Amino acid sequence: MATQVYIRVILGICTALSVTGADDYFRYDGYRVLRITPEIKSHVSWISEWENDPDLQVDFWRAPSVPGRYIDVMLPLKSANKIERVLGTYNISFDVLISDVQKVIDDQTMRNQGNDTEFSFSKYHKFEEIQDWLHQMARLHSDIATVVEITTTFEGRTIHALKVGKPSTTTKQAIWIEGGIHAREWISPATVIYMTKEFLQRYGHDKEVTDLLNTFDWYFLPVFNADGYVYTWNARRMWRKTRTRHKGSICVGADPNRNWDAHWGEPGASHFPCSDTYCGPSAFSEPSVKGVADFIQNHGRFIGFMDFHSYSQLWMSPWGYTYDLPNDFKIQDTLSTSAVEALGSVYGTKYEHGTIANVIYVASGSSVDWTYDKLGIVYSYGVELRDTGHYGFLLPSEEIVPSGEETFAAVLASGMFILNNSFL
Repeated sequence: MATQVYIRVILGICTALSVTGADDYFRYDGYRVLRITPEIKSHVSWISEWENDPDLQVDFWRAPSVPGRYIDVMLPLKSANKIERVLGTYNISFDVLISDVQKVIDDQTMRNQGNDTEFSFSKYHKFEEIQDWLHQMARLHSDIATVVEITTTFEGRTIHALKVGKPSTTTKQAIWIEGGIHAREWISPATVIYMTKEFLQRYGHDKEVTDLLNTFDWYFLPVFNADGYVYTWNARRMWRKTRTRHKGSICVGADPNRNWDAHWGEPGASHFPCSDTYCGPSAFSEPSVKGVADFIQNHGRFIGFMDFHSYSQLWMSPWGYTYDLPNDFKIQDTLSTSAVEALGSVYGTKYEHGTIANVIYVASGSSVDWTYDKLGIVYSYGVELRDTGHYGFLLPSEEIVPSGEETFAAVLASGMFILNNSFL
């Protein structure tokens, strides 16, 4: 009987989530996003178990954590109606953030349309367009920029980054900026692209940018999870994971931010292949994760690392795997304070800061924990960009430039903090 139940769960979830690899475009008509605030531990545990029920078709946008911390979850209409009735019965507070996810997707698509003859920084772009732009920037700014090949994805796509900095005969210290590790978080690549543009255009005109590019090499990787990102454009807009096929599983992909070899597979990650937080069959099982990690470990003297996500407006430092604070937390959080103050000075956007586990939820096997724990990169950060849930992962394209402007101010402040608090 237990085996039959397990098979039913696997087949149900894989069917519901279309994880078998079919490329028919999936629609989210009637899907809702609920914000739930459980006040006791047993309610948090109960909500966490929803992911194991294939009939519910749960997609946590902000995962269960601790009592009093809200949870955002997307559900099809039938499941949402059922859950809302049960929540009401047990007096668990909830709100409807998005009443029809497909309408928001359609609105985002409509706003993103246009016939621009040049690359627009106020629009979301397909992977191929982004790759072309990186090469164009390298040609236009050949004095300070070069395209570097990082690795190859499971589906055969080449991941490129743009190395930006004044050429040097010696190996300079370096800062790594990446976006798009989770496929559906489109504002992340768009914001990284905007910031890359600002560094390129301001060099030689803005003293702080010039000092930072003269001192450090900066690596900008807009789309980490290329296979997943392409899939969000072609098949399923809310896809999060990679697109790797693992032997023995009919479910596709793993969470690339639970796949790093730092407390891999511990609490905050799932060993269930159909879960959105599946850590993979082993650490570094995902080619993109292994390739990026190898590059950072073997190229340059990295002193800073920033991994941009969405959403929630958080500037976070290690640790993710535990609530304990690291030895370097004081200086790490001092930089976070400088970053969020600079960010807020642009449009008044409010960010929280602190460690990953204490600010959002426990997450083991993350990029930030690995760069800090294994490589000793003290200034390692995970950043959750706009917004706080009104649009969630479906931020309108009109918000790309404001996000880019304020986040650039934060990264500039971070760079200056590192410059002024490091032994070069």
